[in-house]
Amino acid sequence: MRKTWLLPGALLGAFVAPGDAIEAGGAASPAMLTAEQIVERMVQMDAWRTATLQNYTVLRRYVLDNSRFRKHAEMEVRMKYTYPGRKEFEVLSEKGSGAVRKRVFRRMIEAEIEGAQDQARNQTRISPANYEFRLAGTEVEDGRSCYVLEARPKTDNTLLFRGRIWVDAKDFAVVRIEGSPAKNPSFWTRKIHFVHRYRKVGPFWLPASNQSRTDVLIFGLTEVAVEYLDYRVNQSEPSAESRRRQGQMESAAARLQER
Repeated sequence: MRKTWLLPGALLGAFVAPGDAIEAGGAASPAMLTAEQIVERMVQMDAWRTATLQNYTVLRRYVLDNSRFRKHAEMEVRMKYTYPGRKEFEVLSEKGSGAVRKRVFRRMIEAEIEGAQDQARNQTRISPANYEFRLAGTEVEDGRSCYVLEARPKTDNTLLFRGRIWVDAKDFAVVRIEGSPAKNPSFWTRKIHFVHRYRKVGPFWLPASNQSRTDVLIFGLTEVAVEYLDYRVNQSEPSAESRRRQGQMESAAARLQER
């Protein structure tokens, strides 16, 4: 699971060149677990979902606004994911600032393709290897009971974040991430704040929206939103090996949820 926020370097190129608690709402309170227990189950369930998610496509809509320079751009793409981490993007439509589309949106896409590789996934995964966790409480997110965990990165890395995650109490899936990069990506950056939300598509939890607000010297506040629409999951027939692996992971997941 990778986070995406808008890098100031992309903003520089885009704008200078011409032409990313408390239980409420009636949901049942989740079982009392420690942060370690929650994270252990979250990691195990994430492994199951990753192994069984063979492919999917999704329509994405990128929108950027900068009020100081009156920059606006939009782009729609179709993204195809194939296990274990291949991502392909097809641009369907685009409008607005050509500099923004080229130097911000396309750089975000390029960074995501690179981040989908095995080594990058391990370095950014929300796991005990990269973060320390503390249970902050429980809340209801979109009608579902969630554990709220504070996440503190173990290293100052621009690809990690400092903030909170909301973990679904039944599926042990991340449904929301909110925070800032563990390290400012540039001297020019005053502040970055992002909110990532996920929704359930069949047995999987996939991105629903990303919103980021980046305050950069000279350029001021820039807002980027990414919306995810029209998911199509596991369209092709899985191989015999995939079915065997899926059966093993489903059995493990069932045992985990019974605990």
